[in-house]
Amino acid sequence: MLYYLFEYLDTHYGFPGARLFQYFSFRSAMAIILALLISTIYGKQIINYLRRKQIGESVRDLGLEGQSEKAGTPTMGGVIIILSTLIPVLLFAKLDNIYVILLIVTTIWMGTIGFLDDYIKTFKKDKGGLQGKFKIIAQVGLGLIIGGTMYFHPGITVKEETNDANAQQQELTTEVNEIVMGPEEKATTTTIPFVKNNEFDYSALISWINPALVNYAWIIFIPIVIFIVTAVSNGANLTDGIDGLAAGSSAIIVLTLGIFAWVSGNIIFSDYLNIMYIPRSGEMTIYISAFAGALVGFLWYNTFPAQIFMGDTGSLTIGGIIAVLAIATRKELLIPLLCGIFLVQNLSVVMQVGWFKYTKKKFGEGRRIFLMSPLHHHFQKKGYHESKIVVRFWIVGIFLAILTIITLKVR
Repeated sequence: MLYYLFEYLDTHYGFPGARLFQYFSFRSAMAIILALLISTIYGKQIINYLRRKQIGESVRDLGLEGQSEKAGTPTMGGVIIILSTLIPVLLFAKLDNIYVILLIVTTIWMGTIGFLDDYIKTFKKDKGGLQGKFKIIAQVGLGLIIGGTMYFHPGITVKEETNDANAQQQELTTEVNEIVMGPEEKATTTTIPFVKNNEFDYSALISWINPALVNYAWIIFIPIVIFIVTAVSNGANLTDGIDGLAAGSSAIIVLTLGIFAWVSGNIIFSDYLNIMYIPRSGEMTIYISAFAGALVGFLWYNTFPAQIFMGDTGSLTIGGIIAVLAIATRKELLIPLLCGIFLVQNLSVVMQVGWFKYTKKKFGEGRRIFLMSPLHHHFQKKGYHESKIVVRFWIVGIFLAILTIITLKVR
C-alpha cells in the first residue's frame, strides 16, 4: 500500500525520497527489517498469549532424549511467521502483481490448513490432527490454482533475446547499446540445471505424439505443479521435528530463491547470465525478503531450547511458499538439489515404511533401515544432541544452496 501512496506523492507533488519506493532493493530491505521486528518483538507477545491460553504441544513418546521436557511448549507459532510476512508485503509490495497475489493466496491457503490441523491436535486432543486425506486434497487444490494460473494467466510470461536481423542491426546503430528482447509470450518452459542451452518446455512431453497437442500442455504441466506443491510442503512438514531445523533450513532455501527471482526479473542480469527473463517476477523479492525476515526472527524463539513450535501452521505454509517460488522462477527442477534436506527427510520415511512392510510380508517380521525416521530422529537415536544435528543440517543446506547458485554459470 505504501508503494502506491509514495508513487502518487512522487508523481503529483515530487515528494522528497518518494522515488525510493520504485526500487526493489529499498522495498526488500524495508520488508526484511519490518518482518524481523514484528517476529521478534510481537512474537514474544504471541508466545505469552499462547502460554496463557495453555495452547501447548502434546508430545508423543518416541523414546527420544529430552522429549518429555518439550511437553507444554506453545505451538501454532506459524502464526508469527505468517503475520510477519504478510504485513510487510501488504505495505511494500505491488499488490496487483500476479506473482505476489499467488504467494499471498498460498500463504493463507496452507496456513489455514495447518491451523486446522494444529487446532484439532491442541483443542480436540486428537494427536492425529486433520486427516491426511484432507491435507492432500488441500495441497492438490492449491496445486490446481497455481498450475492453472501459471498456465492461463496473461500476466505470467517470459521473454527471450530476439534473433531478428533487423532488430540486431537497429541495436548496433543506436547511440546506447540496448538489449533487444522478443515479445512477451506464454510458455511452459523451465530450466534444466548444469546443462547448456538449458531450457525445457513441458509441452514437449505431449507434442511428440502430435504437434497439435501443444495447446493441451496444461494436461502435463498442472499435475507436475500439484506434485511439486504436495512433495515440498510434506517435506517441510517432516523436517519440523527438532528445534530450529525447519525454520533455519527454509531460510537458507528462501534466500537462495530470492537471488533467482532477482536476476530472473532483471533484464540486464538475465541477459548477462544468459537465463530466462521473466517480466514482473522481480516483485517476488519483496515477498521473499519479508518471508526470510520472518523465518530468521522466528528462529530467535525456536532455537534450542525452543520457546515455541511452528506447528503445521508454519511447516505446511513454508513448504507451499517454497514450492510456488521455485515454480514461479522456473527453477522447480532445482528443488531436489536446493531442497535436499526436505528430500532426504521424505525419502527416509518412504524407505523406512516401504522396507518395513516388505520385510514383514516376506519374513513375518518388519525390519528397519534407520533407527527412526525422519532422518533427524535417526541421529538423535544414535546419541547426537539435537543442536548439533540442526547446525550440521544447516551446513549441508548452505552447501546445497551454493551448488544451486552456481548453476547460473556452470553448465
